[in-house]
Formats: sequence, structure tokens, C-alpha cells
Amino acid sequence: MNPASTPPPPPTPAPAPTPTSIPPRTPQSAAPVRRRGPMAAVLLTETRLFLREPGSLFWILAFPTVLLVVLGFVPAFKEADENLGGRRVIDLYVPVSVLLAMIMAGLQAMPPVLTAYRERGILRRMSTTPVRPSALLTAQITLHGAAALGSALLVVAVGRVGYGVALPGQLLGYALALLLAVAAVLSLGATICALSRTTKAATAVGSVAYLAMMFTAGVWVPVQAMPDTLRRVVQLTPFGAASQALDQAASGHWPSWAYLGVVALWTVILGIAAGRLFRWQ
Repeated sequence: MNPASTPPPPPTPAPAPTPTSIPPRTPQSAAPVRRRGPMAAVLLTETRLFLREPGSLFWILAFPTVLLVVLGFVPAFKEADENLGGRRVIDLYVPVSVLLAMIMAGLQAMPPVLTAYRERGILRRMSTTPVRPSALLTAQITLHGAAALGSALLVVAVGRVGYGVALPGQLLGYALALLLAVAAVLSLGATICALSRTTKAATAVGSVAYLAMMFTAGVWVPVQAMPDTLRRVVQLTPFGAASQALDQAASGHWPSWAYLGVVALWTVILGIAAGRLFRWQ
């Protein structure tokens, strides 16, 4: 073979430069990433949406206090009445206004929200993700329960500062009756959500229950001023019993276990009914 016809060998490639100026990224040098759990993320999102609803905030947080202030302008309501054991009507309306805040939260604000989520298929889509629909239900109950308790504190503070209404004499009993009442109204609201297939139905059923619970809570006539037969019937309802329990605790007495038992029994019954009847789709 002719050596001149032999092709020259290919050039040897130069070695690639080593990037010694850039240190390798290690887990220690990476910035830590803060991650929220599914429940915390849902609660944060629902809180933001809840705060964007000025109507719900007004009716839950402000309206019960506004009602108390309006009643305070009636001179006769600020005078002691022998038929009420020497107390004033304004004294009786503080626990009534507290219950009104809970009724607003549990029967007017929460049911349409949850029913709308189900009607629009949001709960069905959530069931296919790591975030369970129960997280949304828990967030809604937490938000509306907290709003009702915040409104209760505001009512008690305005009653004390504005009209000299004494603070609850039996604070522990008052807190227990308050928490049981919140649990009862949220259980009732969840039951309405379970029975209502559409938002319009939830609003209609909630409005009927709202008017009935307002009467039994003593919004129009304090339970203590009702005729004996009517008072006995009303005391068997969750808010009639809660109104009596709150009134006793406000007067410095431990609330009757009979009243607390009625509220607790309604909470259990409504809670079981809501759990069995509620559908995510």
C-alpha cells in the first residue's frame, strides 16, 4: 500500500476545562423550602376568602352588637324590672345577642358556602387530590365558630362598657355553655348542608331555621319573660336551653346541668345526622 494514500489520523480533542470556579450544589447550601400541610393550606385559603365577604363579617361580627346598642336607646330597657328579679331588659339581651351571632354564623353564613362548593363540583374534584374534602368542611366550621366567639366577646365588652352589664359571674360555666352552643349551631348548619342539594335550598331551609332559632333564643321576647308553658317548651330547644344556661352563668350561678345536657344532646344528634347524611357530590 502506498503510504501517501493512508489518511492522516484524526486530531485528538482537547480536554474540556474543569469548572473549578463553580462549587457543586450540596443539600446543605440549598435554601430551605417551607411547606404547609394540606389542612393548613386549605384553612389559609378559606380564611382569605372569608375575609373578602364583608356581608358575612357584618352579620356575624357587627349585627349582634348593633342590635344591643339599638336596644340600649330604649330608656325602659335600662331600668330594673321587678318581674325580672330586679334585673334590666338590657341585661337579658346580652346572652341573647351572643346567641344571635352564633345563629348568624351557623345558619345563614356557612350552609350556602358549603352547598355552593358541592354544587359546583369543587368537593368532587378535591376528592381526587391529597387534600380531602373533610379539610374544607373543618376549615369552614373553624372559621365560622371563631367568628361567632369573637362576636360574643364583642357583645359582652360593649354591654359592660356601654350599659354597665356585669361580666359573667361564673366564667367557667359561661364558657362551657358558650362552646356547647357553638357546637350545636354548627352541627345544625352542617345538617342543613347535608339535606340541601342546591344553594337556593340551603338558603331557604337556613332562613326558616334562622327565624325559629331566633325566637327560641329570645330575640323578640327574652326566654325569662315568656309564659310558663311556652318557656318550658322553648327550654327543650338547643338555643332556648343555651339562653337559660348563659343567663344563669352571667348571674354568677353554675348553669343547670339540665340545660347543658339539652344543648349537648342536640349537638350529638345533629352531628350524627350531618355525618351520615352529608354527601361530597
